[in-house]
Amino acid sequence: MTIKWIDLSRNPIDIYEQKHMGGHLVAEHHHQSYQLLFVLEGEGTIRLDGDTSRLEANDTALIVPYSVHAVMSDSRLTLLVLAFDESALDPEMAELLLRGRFPASVLMKPNLFVGSELRQLLRKMLFEQSKDASMLGRLSLKIHLSQLLLTLARSTQSRTAGSDSNRLRAEKIRGYIDSHYFEPLTAVDIASKLGISTRHVNTIFKERYELTPMQYLTEVRIRLAQKLLAETGKDIISICFEVGYDSVSTFYRSFKAVAKLSPKSYRELNKPAQLE
Repeated sequence: MTIKWIDLSRNPIDIYEQKHMGGHLVAEHHHQSYQLLFVLEGEGTIRLDGDTSRLEANDTALIVPYSVHAVMSDSRLTLLVLAFDESALDPEMAELLLRGRFPASVLMKPNLFVGSELRQLLRKMLFEQSKDASMLGRLSLKIHLSQLLLTLARSTQSRTAGSDSNRLRAEKIRGYIDSHYFEPLTAVDIASKLGISTRHVNTIFKERYELTPMQYLTEVRIRLAQKLLAETGKDIISICFEVGYDSVSTFYRSFKAVAKLSPKSYRELNKPAQLE
């Protein structure tokens, strides 16, 4: 396994920008020091101690010494790389914030607020490194590094509370769909009701129900259509409209995807005798 040595002999903290073009692969390697990778923009993947994960803006990987990792970009991927030695922290910080909170490498996906805070701290570190090589500049880098680790530690500590909040949001989304399925709903509509991004809506709902909100909406509509087809004599076009579809072709396509039959075939198989 390749080891890539990072020279921290002059300063135990070094921060720099790293750009990857489409399909660029940094093959598996490890370092003798700690490394933090922060995604400024773009998307890609990271392989960290054998586990492969997606990378997108604000994702943060804290990589401990001798932890094997590799990075590949999709179209373009820009990272801020922060390399540091444990000696950059005072002993208590190193014990509580580094070894205590991050005994192994980890990929974190901060929320927008934490991501913004991390960006600001990293910008300050870039500024201090480029403008001030004095003792005060080095001291400032150490202070910002401690703040950065503290921010990451707090964000992981609040993950459980965040999960409870996301569970309640997911249940709220489901309740809204259950009572508004007949409206022309989109993921954007639901996100705007909650004041969060469409991506976040999809993520928290799928974590709870293993479906996106739009997949769940389709199931709600088609299950109701199945009931109406089996228990009433309503025209298929009327049922299509009643369950929230404006297009008959879209209704047929969605119905067949869920029920594995056309609406007409489903009715013929499930129609009670009194409706024949």
